[in-house]
Amino acid sequence: MRSRLAPAHAQSVTRVAGPFAEEGRVVKFHAPEIVFGVDSTVEAAHAARRLGGSRPLLVTDPGLVEAGWVREVQAHLRGCGLEPTVWSGLTANPKDHEITDGHRVYEQAGCDVLVALGGGSVMDAAKGIAILAGHGGHILDFEGVDRVTGPIPPLVMLPTTAGTGADVSQFCIVTDTTRGTKITILGRALVPDITVIDPRLLTTMPEWLSAATGLDALTHGVEAFVSRAHNPLTDHHALRAVNTVVGTLDASISDPWGVRTRSVMAQASLDAGLAFTNAILGAAHALSHQVGGLLDLPHGVINGVLLPHVIRFNAATDPTPFVTIADGLGLDEAQGPPDEAALAVADAVEELARSVGVPRRLGQLGVQESDIPRLATSALRDACMATNPRPVGLADAEALFRAAL
Repeated sequence: MRSRLAPAHAQSVTRVAGPFAEEGRVVKFHAPEIVFGVDSTVEAAHAARRLGGSRPLLVTDPGLVEAGWVREVQAHLRGCGLEPTVWSGLTANPKDHEITDGHRVYEQAGCDVLVALGGGSVMDAAKGIAILAGHGGHILDFEGVDRVTGPIPPLVMLPTTAGTGADVSQFCIVTDTTRGTKITILGRALVPDITVIDPRLLTTMPEWLSAATGLDALTHGVEAFVSRAHNPLTDHHALRAVNTVVGTLDASISDPWGVRTRSVMAQASLDAGLAFTNAILGAAHALSHQVGGLLDLPHGVINGVLLPHVIRFNAATDPTPFVTIADGLGLDEAQGPPDEAALAVADAVEELARSVGVPRRLGQLGVQESDIPRLATSALRDACMATNPRPVGLADAEALFRAAL
């Protein structure tokens, strides 16, 4: 596979610009205020104060406490005259009962703003706490689209991984521990107020997490570009994310302390997040959420297994959008028939996933044949399925799981 960090060529101009020519179509582009740069972490404290906060709840996880980042952010918050409370009672893939616990701490401490320091799990947990702070009830009550109808406390994000996009997205993903699945909460109210992206915070990511979150960003880019809800504004960010991840992920893993490559991956994550929060996603995420909820596995790893199969499935009815992706990656097949270009993209994704250590099969992650009917049924209810470019029925979902098994 040849790849380059380059824009799509002339053959893709119509694909990128076309939707605005559709009569009567109106598109929206949601984004928070974004601060980006090495040593920008202190800006999160200024942001919390600017948003009217005085007692922030700093949501994080034990690994980041150990890494020393929590101590640094606490110092910045106190330096701005704020009185932070730290809550780190989280595991990966935030659970419904953990959101309840975090909300209890928020209320008991009299907090008025949330600062999330962490990866997707931490940022989703902060969003969940904000939902309960603004509305009460149980977090599972808000599953679906636009169920958060009133105001929530201000949200400031400090991402420590490069891939989830939760720092700019209108998504909140929570594990329903009773059903053993993940729920999607989606709505404009969940777009954070301010995200502060300091690539320095990415340097303590372990290798497996760098790989998982990078593949998550890649999946965001691909699915956003082919989504039924894509538009020219999202296309730009989606394509750049795909090209950047393919060209940089290996290098960022090989040189974990390299701030330059971490900065590039942070931008890829940002681009992918801006794309998918506005274009939404597709079947790879709808399927992945179910596996992650069942087995409590890293989301990006599951995406790395599933995405090539979903690309082939979607391309069977319309391979054309994948020609643009293949062209941006510099794949020779971009100059040939569209179906060959699409298959080459799927192969390229598979090759990258293998090169960063992701297993080839879901079976290697613990999924069993007997799990498939349940997983497929749940996947059809996932909000991400609505914007997949090809309709997915129960038999299709089961076939995709079996192909990846």
